[in-house]
Amino acid sequence: MDWRRTRIKDLFQMEPGSKVSAYGWVKTKRGSKAVSFVQLNDGSCFADLQIVVDAGSVSEEEMKKVTTGACVRFDGELVESPGKGQAVELKGEALEVYGEADPDHYPLQKKGASFEFLRDIAHLRVRGNTFGAVSRVRHRAAWATHKFFEERCFDWIHTPIITASDCEGAGQMFAVSTLLEPDEEGRLHLKDSDSQKDFFGKPAFLTVSGQLNVETHALGLTNVYTFGPTFRAEDSHTSRHLAEFWMIEPEMAFCDIEGNMNLAEEFTKYVIQDVMDARADDLEFFNKRVEPKLLETLEHVATSDFERITYTEAVNLLKASDEKFEYPVEWGTDLQSEHERWLTETKIGRPTIVTDYPKEIKAFYMSQNTDGKTVRAMDVLVPRIGELIGGSQREERLDVLEARIDELGLPKEAYWWYLDLRRFGSAPHAGFGLGFERLIMYLTGMKNIRDVIPFHRAAGQAEF
Repeated sequence: MDWRRTRIKDLFQMEPGSKVSAYGWVKTKRGSKAVSFVQLNDGSCFADLQIVVDAGSVSEEEMKKVTTGACVRFDGELVESPGKGQAVELKGEALEVYGEADPDHYPLQKKGASFEFLRDIAHLRVRGNTFGAVSRVRHRAAWATHKFFEERCFDWIHTPIITASDCEGAGQMFAVSTLLEPDEEGRLHLKDSDSQKDFFGKPAFLTVSGQLNVETHALGLTNVYTFGPTFRAEDSHTSRHLAEFWMIEPEMAFCDIEGNMNLAEEFTKYVIQDVMDARADDLEFFNKRVEPKLLETLEHVATSDFERITYTEAVNLLKASDEKFEYPVEWGTDLQSEHERWLTETKIGRPTIVTDYPKEIKAFYMSQNTDGKTVRAMDVLVPRIGELIGGSQREERLDVLEARIDELGLPKEAYWWYLDLRRFGSAPHAGFGLGFERLIMYLTGMKNIRDVIPFHRAAGQAEF
């Protein structure tokens, strides 16, 4: 055996008459004494390969082991398939069972199971239709991300997971410490509260964003991006929050808010179109089974020119509407999903980039406008979910940045190196952040963020 073996997606492209081997996991088996039909999938594509086994072709004892969930290899000849939706099927002539699956205990049966139940068997759910498709779309979107930035001469920077700085100033961070010891009952507690005695000699945390670190490389390499895991200690049980998730964060020197918007629009369209082209079969499944009109929405976003309006214009449009919103709209408050969706779906009818938000609702590092009230921030809003991307032009003026840090009461000493970027060769620069799982939800139509990451981490949930 070798990893170079022919996979099921390749078998579908081969001519009838070819002698082949098909490896995979059994989805179902049915039939009679005369013939058995086995649906086999190896994760390489959405479609299952049908194996037709005539009685006597392989050992009856071995065929008894071919149950849902079993891992097998069938050898045989590809023949034309009389069934709909597939050009070929495999006439099984030999069988090897690599791993049996007790049909009385295998939890992933043909009958439907709730997504909540499937989260409890995340180690097995990828073998099913939905999560196999999610995984393939996730892979393709990640590949398209790297391809997009490589084609535009961006360097991929691996920013640290452990940090001493809070990028967002939100304080919802996971502490990292070696000053823990178990008590007699096995519960961990701090053996010393002096952080100077800890591993790093100071408080350390899991990063909430790679942005501050990747800015350092933008101011030396010009165009860079980071793509990796980030962490938020939010005790949230909504369908939109995770404690561990992945972020795509490009950063560009010699770039302002206009250039930032241009890149965000170009990136969004590129990834959506790439996934639509490469994973059409998986998206068709989601379109039929998960989110009606998914393909129509994705096509609309991929081919539209994004509208651009200011936050003030957005608030005025919302206040002038006859829509009854759950959350009131006032200048100075953040827009909610219902407001963002109304703008993109009802009022404007296409993806929209909102700029120049009040500084009080945005992070300290965003470049301030001359009005003293707003910052050069932007949010990319798309139909069906609202905000997809958030970003800004960064504040390159040392005095303005220091004043903002002081105003918010942040520990300036923690940002000494970040401030150095403004002391030594500062330059206009900009960037944005995109939660990768939010993007996968948009591409698939899946409703819960826990279902678009292989192993979800949330409050009280850290299995696997």
